[in-house]
Amino acid sequence: MEHEAAVRHFAALGHPGRLAVVRLLTRHAPQGVRPTEIAASLGMKPNTLSHHLAELEGVGLIGSAREGRSLFYSVRLPALAALICYLGHDCGRGRPDLLPTFPPEIDMDRPFNVLFICSGNSARSIFAEAILRSLSDSRFRAFSAGTRPNSALNPFALEVLERNGLDTSGLRSKHVAEFEGPEAPRMDFVFTVCDQAASDECAPWPGQPLTAHWGMPDPAKAEGTDAEKGLAFAKAFGELHRRISAFTQLSFDQLERLALQQHLDRLGES
Repeated sequence: MEHEAAVRHFAALGHPGRLAVVRLLTRHAPQGVRPTEIAASLGMKPNTLSHHLAELEGVGLIGSAREGRSLFYSVRLPALAALICYLGHDCGRGRPDLLPTFPPEIDMDRPFNVLFICSGNSARSIFAEAILRSLSDSRFRAFSAGTRPNSALNPFALEVLERNGLDTSGLRSKHVAEFEGPEAPRMDFVFTVCDQAASDECAPWPGQPLTAHWGMPDPAKAEGTDAEKGLAFAKAFGELHRRISAFTQLSFDQLERLALQQHLDRLGES
């Protein structure tokens, strides 16, 4: 990266509002987010957000794409990677005490701990936890949590699980904080399965697990008859079952972390 480009990028990120936008978009990467959703998540006025988006897009840190009548903004991962490399390798001269070290590969000597996160931890992440437990052998240990957990599981979700023959014993809504303490299991994979959870601030996970955003609509927001609401939950269950089934079939012993990250990102695409 050229010095002048790095200066423009750092200047753009020097404003806390623009830095917050990049942080949020990175948690959704490689998917895009609507401006209305960005503004709501960050508590930012639309005109202020428009200014920040224009500044960030102008220096090439984010991009926009129109899908139908909606405009989506996403972080430009290559540009962000180049900026990080510039800071570490150019400014820092590649000093090993300045550059973070990442595990070269997944540890195959123990079961993989997998955490699914949504906002309420009453349906989608609960689905994911139960599905992975039903599909996995001794390679995986499934967990779920919510950034704003409900007090009870959604009855429609429980009905879908029971109808599909999945064990619901032991399932409960719990806060993500249960998995952030020093005594919590070290996660190897962390997936957000709703947009709200991806937008919520979360501390970096210890152990540098691979993360991906597998967002999908909230079935609890479905309207209509009980049958129509049940169908929404069944569709969410089916989509998660497809993604998690494909996840369990990945060649973890043959894929490097970068290739594995790309596979995880593709599984999150609709």
